[in-house]
Amino acid sequence: MYAPPLSLTRDLVLIGGGHTHALVLRKWGMNPLAGARVTLINPGPTAPYSGMLPGFVAGHYARDDLDIDLVRLARFAGARVILGAVEGQDPARREIHVPGRPPVAYDVASINVGITSDMPALPGFAEHAVPAKPLGVFAQRWSDYRDRAGPARVVVIGGGVAGAELAMAMAHALRQRGRDATVSIIDSATALAALGARAAERLRHALTGLGVRLIEQTQIRSIHADHLTLSDGSRIEADFITGAAGARPYDWIAQTGLRLDNGFVAVNEYLQSSDAAVFAAGDCAHLSHDPRPKAGVYAVREAPVLYRNLRAALGAGRMRRYAPQDDYLKLISLGARSALAERFGRAFGGPLMWRWKDHIDRKFMNRFRNLPKMKHPALPRDHADGMAEALGGKPLCGGCGAKVGRLALRDSLPAPQDRADISPLPGDDAALIRTGGARQVLTTDHLRGITLDPVVMARVAAHHALGDIWAMGAAPQAATANLILPRLSSELQRRTVAEIMQAAQQVLRQAGAEIVGGHTSMGDEMTIGFTLTGLCDCDPITLAGGQPGDVLILTKPIGSGVILAAEMAGKARGEDVAEAYRLMQQSQGAASDILREAHAMTDVTGFGLAGHLSGICEMSGTGAVLDLHSIPFLRGAEDLARAGTRSTLFSDNRGLTPDLPEGDNADLLYDPQTAGGLLAAIAPETADDILSRLQRAGYQAASIGTLTEGAGLRLQS
Repeated sequence: MYAPPLSLTRDLVLIGGGHTHALVLRKWGMNPLAGARVTLINPGPTAPYSGMLPGFVAGHYARDDLDIDLVRLARFAGARVILGAVEGQDPARREIHVPGRPPVAYDVASINVGITSDMPALPGFAEHAVPAKPLGVFAQRWSDYRDRAGPARVVVIGGGVAGAELAMAMAHALRQRGRDATVSIIDSATALAALGARAAERLRHALTGLGVRLIEQTQIRSIHADHLTLSDGSRIEADFITGAAGARPYDWIAQTGLRLDNGFVAVNEYLQSSDAAVFAAGDCAHLSHDPRPKAGVYAVREAPVLYRNLRAALGAGRMRRYAPQDDYLKLISLGARSALAERFGRAFGGPLMWRWKDHIDRKFMNRFRNLPKMKHPALPRDHADGMAEALGGKPLCGGCGAKVGRLALRDSLPAPQDRADISPLPGDDAALIRTGGARQVLTTDHLRGITLDPVVMARVAAHHALGDIWAMGAAPQAATANLILPRLSSELQRRTVAEIMQAAQQVLRQAGAEIVGGHTSMGDEMTIGFTLTGLCDCDPITLAGGQPGDVLILTKPIGSGVILAAEMAGKARGEDVAEAYRLMQQSQGAASDILREAHAMTDVTGFGLAGHLSGICEMSGTGAVLDLHSIPFLRGAEDLARAGTRSTLFSDNRGLTPDLPEGDNADLLYDPQTAGGLLAAIAPETADDILSRLQRAGYQAASIGTLTEGAGLRLQS
């Protein structure tokens, strides 16, 4: 008997992608709680692992080695990802506020955002220095500085263990590159005070060995572009200044109304705040029942307790107490591949300790890189012929990768009947209707869910549908929304529809259209679509009209189908997925205005660049030559194509243009696009000016080929 998917009834929101939440998501993917919808909110698609930062600074690790890919991890956990920095939380309304989107509602929430730097309070720090946190910004700035030529003058503010590790790593990296380097640590109190006497002595010896100058009991008066001024008036030359001291909680936490301790969220032995529905873990939390210093080891060991208690708060099981250990092993990098270990006052150092630290760090990161591969449900023992082939070996793509092929559509669409008020537009995705003296364009489009975030999904679907209107040079007028929601409780239905409609209304109003109605229903998964009208104040731009010699201009990079297919399979980089979604939400309205003099135009969507270009050529009676090297590709798409990643619709699209080659980058010509760019045929005498105007307007536009005499598509040799 068919068993429909279970309804979602409660919202769990994880604020921040810190180490604790990353481990919770991994455990959730292994054993999810039925009925719970999980959301992760984080400023970016990755979360750097602080334990490997000194190794990266020293040059022992690559930049990518530091990052936990939260997009890939969330896909594994079945969670939606919201990329944005939280600016507020309202426990009374149970809402979280992220700039640029509707409030995110929750039934249970957890905060794991870490801490930020207090260094900008120093005069001149914000203008001339970079804090060690957030790690992502610091890592990029240091990488750029480290690889320069010439002398280096570096100052680290803060003489704790973190500051000493950074200073030694910097000194080692600069020495390895043969740069004349001076590295200094400045602390207003006694440096390395958190360590035992033996460990502090060995660490001071290591600093001296690397030529790091330690300046203690000294205040900084001000920071400038090329130096620092100390309280006694002396001056220290510096062209790279960072701060590893003065950590503090994020400002928005103070406005939540939760009970705090020195600005940190006070939690009990269950990691619950003063609001039973809100938990906190890691450096942003204060363990009221058993205070401990800020250290990553506590965040990691809180994860299994938090995982269990979040499930309990959602209605499954009983809560468990968190009891932090009395002390923990401190492993401190010494610049080169050597480390110092300290616990219970005993200290050990040398290359062996580095290998142990490297083993621990890599083992931790491999928990997120080597995620368990979840098996597809097995077919029933008895099933009809062809079922295995129909299911294929990979998930069905979302977005335009899930649509029916063009050949199937061409064979099934009926020929339009003659009507005086309808102008046939063979091959175009929209119809031209005459009502009185007005010319109105009508189109409809919808997308199967490509993301679990209803807001992003609504924005992408709206831009995707608007593409047909903009491609004809029309002005968007009115829209109806067509929504299919997955099975949700009535409260989650309300929340989800509110998010979708607010996001869609914002996009459509910015385009000049209004939502005037719609239809909703329930199904197995989310689908969002829009029926749109647009007004033409002149003849619409169609597929017909292209002329030999016309320059082909594309307004967006291609490759979204490959990236979305890879993301569903857990193979795409989170940063590449985030960039693809950003471009899918880029309006083509201004581009349409700039391209109003195009001879022919289409939006590049499900049939891929080659398929949509062949439509222009077929209707215009021309051929085309493409310059593959001029076509812009989304970041990461080329590597995925070379690795053999394909969207579900690839084979159908490949069949539309059999004369073109395939393999490597050429395969992206047949990649279905979601909310893709405009492809326009422009008179050669105006093409350069139009291309320049598009680029000034913020589009990654490119001239990719020309229309030719005769039929057929080919690549420029």
